[in-house]
Amino acid sequence: MKKHGKTGAEGSAARSPGPNAPRPRPAKSSALSRGLRRRWVRGSVLIVAAALAVVIFAFSLFIHSYYYSTVSTGLESKAKTATDFFSNYVARSYAEYYDSAFRYTETFIDGDKLELQFMDTSGRVVISSFGVTAGTQASSPEVVQAVKSGKISPWIGRRASTNERVMAVAAPIMFSDGQVIGVMRYITSLTVVDRQVTMSILAVSGAGAVVLLLVLSMILLFIRSVIAPVGEITKMSRRIADGSYGIQIENTFNDEMGEMVDSINEMSMKIAQAERIKTEFISSVSHELRTPLTAITGWGETLIYNETLDSDTSGGIAIILKEARRLTKMVEELLEFTRMEDGRFTLNIETVDLAAELEDAMFTYLELFHHDALELHYEPAPDDETPTLPGDPNRLKQVFLNIFDNAAKYGSEGRRIDVSIETRGDFAAVIIRDFGPGAPEDELENLKMKFYKGSNSKTRGSGIGLAVCDEIIRYHGGRLELENAEGGGLRVTVWLPLTNAATLGELT
Repeated sequence: MKKHGKTGAEGSAARSPGPNAPRPRPAKSSALSRGLRRRWVRGSVLIVAAALAVVIFAFSLFIHSYYYSTVSTGLESKAKTATDFFSNYVARSYAEYYDSAFRYTETFIDGDKLELQFMDTSGRVVISSFGVTAGTQASSPEVVQAVKSGKISPWIGRRASTNERVMAVAAPIMFSDGQVIGVMRYITSLTVVDRQVTMSILAVSGAGAVVLLLVLSMILLFIRSVIAPVGEITKMSRRIADGSYGIQIENTFNDEMGEMVDSINEMSMKIAQAERIKTEFISSVSHELRTPLTAITGWGETLIYNETLDSDTSGGIAIILKEARRLTKMVEELLEFTRMEDGRFTLNIETVDLAAELEDAMFTYLELFHHDALELHYEPAPDDETPTLPGDPNRLKQVFLNIFDNAAKYGSEGRRIDVSIETRGDFAAVIIRDFGPGAPEDELENLKMKFYKGSNSKTRGSGIGLAVCDEIIRYHGGRLELENAEGGGLRVTVWLPLTNAATLGELT
């Protein structure tokens, strides 16, 4: 069975999508929308809520002060009028003061709202409109203060007998010479006032909550009108970032959002054009290099077997051959890359003995390993578990050769390479590990990107070997994993499905 280009790859991907193909990222986009909405709502609502809290607090202070000052002013005015009358016309002796107080209390018309008390200078209640408090001793400080200062003194607190919140106003009654003869005291319950203050504050708080809900609703409506297009633009931008160069976002906006969409569309087109020019250039240069490299390699192989050449000349020709072969390999990788980019990549699928292809690749590199003093440790699968699978043997061998080449170049310091085959469910795994320095954790996934070379790499190369391997394995419905092994070195695992029905979801 033969698969051509990306059409064949996409047919394979329908059964088992490659792990590195552009994937939809709804979770990330959704999280982005939620995060943007959360920040926007938090910032706006907190400001409005803080402003409303300040307004409600200020109103609470005002309403509390207003009600209490109104009651206090009324009591003080009433007390001043009564005490002035007593001082000027009635209280000429203590007996007269007592007699007048008794008569005044009997005719007191506000007894349903206020308690009227007359006290002596020690604070003992002499006469009370309620009667039950007569003879008791006042414990609140305003009486003493009124006697000492000769001025009206208010007090707010709790009545000791009932624990009820009350307001009291104590006004001194004086002889004409200024001597205090007694104290008139008005007491009123604050239950109704406190209820009014509480109801007013609750009403304002309810109004504030309604305002906050209205503001929140308007903010959410506005955010929805912004988040939806931002989410769509983010999704399309992600597709462009994942390699879908040239796609265009439909622009239905005539504001700053529209300008952003136009900029992204222009960027997408320019990236697509640059990618196309780059691919065409690489393909053209690679084809142009093949002819002289073939001639150099051919003549080098002819000359090196000429027995008339001296040792220095033979060594020079050997170097020429080595470098020509290295350049030829780079050219082949570049050509493979351009075929994948423009859809001319092919797979010839047949039943493959995975172990045989791996061992052929190892045999090809065995002499190079010996030359570099690298020990090769191979752990084959048991005979009854030797995996066979659908695949392109030449492409798979190309993958193994590339991985061995990387292991020899970047892991030579470890002087050892471990190779093994295992099966897991419907998948076979080829594991190749070197004992070199490995790669920084944040660069592992980037190593499969085309033209990427690790920051620690000092070895020459095109930087597309692993990218080509990753594409080949992805077209087979498998996965190429790179990780730093425990104890040092890079471990490369090639996962391949044993059947066409196997899916990567089984590799969890």
